[in-house]
Amino acid sequence: MNLGRPKAVPYTDHPQGLTGIDKRPVEGPVRVAAPGPKGVGGSGLAGDAVCHLRHHGGDDQAVYAVAREDLDDWERELGRPLANGAFGENLTTTGLDVSGARIGERWRVGPDLVLEVTSGRIPCRTFQGHLGEKRWVRRFTEKAATGAYLRVIVPGEIRAGDEVRIVHLPEHEVTARMEFQAGTTHRELLPRLLAAGEALHPEALAAARRYVEKYGDESGNESGIASGKGSGGR
Repeated sequence: MNLGRPKAVPYTDHPQGLTGIDKRPVEGPVRVAAPGPKGVGGSGLAGDAVCHLRHHGGDDQAVYAVAREDLDDWERELGRPLANGAFGENLTTTGLDVSGARIGERWRVGPDLVLEVTSGRIPCRTFQGHLGEKRWVRRFTEKAATGAYLRVIVPGEIRAGDEVRIVHLPEHEVTARMEFQAGTTHRELLPRLLAAGEALHPEALAAARRYVEKYGDESGNESGIASGKGSGGR
């Protein structure tokens, strides 16, 4: 479990140059609850900073999770250590395919907290500046090991080391990775997102509906890195 404090940096578009992406492990306990709508609410974790509320935080991006296994894979590729929290994630998990989690999948963390997967994480300039890696936005996008944003279904307290259990698995096959790819490099996937329904991040759901209205259900050939939800920096 990782929390961040506001920090002034030169690589963010926040009006005061602040970011909360530099998250560090804590032992807890930490209260987790729905923070409020985007633009008003920040992080779902008490004591965790989300500075640019226009782009980050809110009920549908209340918690960000990354698999430790993905960080280990990046360590090998980058040739450098990556501590828990290095990607600005609140939860660093083990034994879960976080990017492969289905939209609407629900996790119980500790005794009470229940979270629901809403979307993948789109990288941004702040994320690239924080990592200090050249072409980071493109590299992260190409790999599509995106992690997952989650909303809070049942609030609760959590501590480092709490077990994460999948308590609901939707029947569709729309994953956080697919949602991410549909919003970035494979726009033709957008119609498939509709199978996840209202569990999707509202912005992703709206994008899928707009695509279907314009192009129908047939797959197209659009591609390119989109700005999407701007959900990289927190």
